[in-house]
Amino acid sequence: METPIVQLIQGMLAPGLMISACGLLLLGMNNKYSLVVNRIRLLNEEKRKVFHQEKIDENDSSRISNIELQISHLIERISLVRNAVFSYSLAVALFIVSSVLIGLTINKNATAFDWLIVAFFYAGMLAVFVGVVFAAIEVWKGYRIVKIEISEVYKPID
Repeated sequence: METPIVQLIQGMLAPGLMISACGLLLLGMNNKYSLVVNRIRLLNEEKRKVFHQEKIDENDSSRISNIELQISHLIERISLVRNAVFSYSLAVALFIVSSVLIGLTINKNATAFDWLIVAFFYAGMLAVFVGVVFAAIEVWKGYRIVKIEISEVYKPID
């Protein structure tokens, strides 16, 4: 009687580990989402303050242009973060389904749905991969935004 329980736990462990890994990835992406949203809000607030000044000089106009460029890039970035979060969440759902199917298959001693378990697990792995791709693109775009921000104060010498 112990063997089926041990098999059940072992069989459900792989998707369980993937759920945990996706949870860590989701935590990081949710943190990044909050940071990007906060940055957009700060830039909008700065833009509003400049617009409410009585006199807008050339430096203010330059700053407004810089802010608008950053916000447009941040909006692209937030959609990439959203896509990564969605992919990781989908992966968690697929791993949960595969784990439940493993438990049912082992419990009922039925192997007819083995292909379905493998399909859900592979689909979950694919969703994780897609999420990682979105996260990598987002990091690349984040670097570009930092370069825009420092372009006002740092002028490279040719």
